[in-house]
Amino acid sequence: MLERVTQILNRARYAATGAAAGAFVGGLISRNAASTGAAIGALVGATIGEKRSDVDAAVDRLGDLNGGELRSGSESETQN
Repeated sequence: MLERVTQILNRARYAATGAAAGAFVGGLISRNAASTGAAIGALVGATIGEKRSDVDAAVDRLGDLNGGELRSGSESETQN
């Protein structure tokens, strides 16, 4: 449950950031462009937030499989 809430909050954070950036860029042109830029920025931000959570989950799983440590092959060879 906590993982799902965290995913929703991350997606909302990225959407809000994207909307602000899109509105800023669009606002340099006109009011209509500001609202369009905000909508597009929010969509892009939410998409990035969704993909980022998938990547973070994959990295966590990889870390668990690797004994909790993420090392490149060359580093693990020199430590053995």
